[in-house]
Amino acid sequence: MGEWLLVLAGGAVGAPARYLIGEAARKRLPSSFHWGTFLANMAASLLLGFLVEAGTGGALGKSGQALLSVGFCGALSTWSTFSSELMSAAGARRVSGAAGYLLATVALGLALSFAGAAVARALW
Repeated sequence: MGEWLLVLAGGAVGAPARYLIGEAARKRLPSSFHWGTFLANMAASLLLGFLVEAGTGGALGKSGQALLSVGFCGALSTWSTFSSELMSAAGARRVSGAAGYLLATVALGLALSFAGAAVARALW
């Protein structure tokens, strides 16, 4: 199967997963904080850290990387929605909330990426 089809297949699962995370968060965590986007991005960061390290260790081939890293994680994470939410908050003069969202997303996202990589290193 061509790599682009694997990316397509991974994205076809990752995008609905992001949507479902967002819907579940909206129903269970009603607040002005963007929990759905935040949780989807954190899950993608953790998983992508794991997958990149596993791929470096040879556990995933080129096809596995296309399917899981590029396709699934690419569709699960959402930089565009995150950026839009930051712009909306800043435009509404909720600058401290936007700054907190930015810092929490970047800091925790990086920490989870490193944690995922550490788990993969421990396994391979």
